[in-house]
Amino acid sequence: MRGDDERQDGMFSYIAPEKRVPKDHPLRSVRVMTDQILKELSPRFTAIYSRVGRPSIPPEQLLRALLLQCLYSVRSERQLMEQLDYNLLFRWFVGLSMDAEMWDATVFTKNRERLLEGDIARAFFEKVRELAETKRLVSNEHFTVDGTLIEAWAGQKSFKKKGTSSSKPPDDPGNPTVDFHGEKRTNATHVSTTDPEAKLFRRTRGSESKLCYLGHVLMENRNGLVHDTRVTEASGHAERDAALSMLGRLRSGRRVTLAGDKGYDTRPFVADVRFLKVTPHVAQNTSRRSSAIDGRTTRHAGYIESQRKRKRVEEVFGWLKTVGLMRKTRYRGARRVGWMFTFAAAAYNLVRIRNLTAAPA
Repeated sequence: MRGDDERQDGMFSYIAPEKRVPKDHPLRSVRVMTDQILKELSPRFTAIYSRVGRPSIPPEQLLRALLLQCLYSVRSERQLMEQLDYNLLFRWFVGLSMDAEMWDATVFTKNRERLLEGDIARAFFEKVRELAETKRLVSNEHFTVDGTLIEAWAGQKSFKKKGTSSSKPPDDPGNPTVDFHGEKRTNATHVSTTDPEAKLFRRTRGSESKLCYLGHVLMENRNGLVHDTRVTEASGHAERDAALSMLGRLRSGRRVTLAGDKGYDTRPFVADVRFLKVTPHVAQNTSRRSSAIDGRTTRHAGYIESQRKRKRVEEVFGWLKTVGLMRKTRYRGARRVGWMFTFAAAAYNLVRIRNLTAAPA
């Protein structure tokens, strides 16, 4: 018998959001891990909030919402607020009741700035890493380093000569016509009026120059989890400088290996890495007459294994760019971009931990 298409709006629901989420939903295990970490960070939240005044958005709920934004590739805060308004799964994960009033997107953004000042993304990332260590999922001996371009939230037309201002009104204020023909444009003479910290850079010869930042990742080789992150201005030596900075924070207590692509095969970098008691397992740059990596390193089976494992760092960058919204950042300034890059890396680690510890079907 055919049912009737009757549209009746029920005024009450007797089913809690908890029961609407399937027991095997991937977000369940992610929420358990997230709640455990946020509980440990509670004293830090207390330190950055005033004891008087009007209550703000709870930092725990704000961070869960930002986590959903990374996991589900929600492009903007306004779209995130829209999803939270009607998506029961999102409301359950954040901890909102079905009748809770939704936040304003501007208020949400301003509350996020307080977490930026408290460097909560770094603290959250480190707690996720500690969680992986307690589950014995990480290696403290073998690592890989690499960097990737993060396109800045600034167009080429904003890249103008320093100290000049055009008195002629633009033909179109929203999208003025600009002629770059015959003009030599470099970071030494020009700066972006939209994001002054972004630098004009191209990764390879013949590729397009873009205003961008460089995101760096130190990955452990056992399961491909992110161990540390950095965001720097884009330059030819930034990857090696960031690698040395991240290696300086390692507290392994034993000799470690560091894999990398041929861009790290320079004599100064290899010498600095060895000074830190790290064995450089970087790829040999065959385009040069002599490589800084000789047969003393390449003859070992561990070097070959490191070269095989190092390619997994591209999986990290692939997730961060396609899912974690880091292909083209929506934030301006190295500090904000770095905050979101680190938080997105923490989200990647949570997903990876969940996949590694999930019971087989």
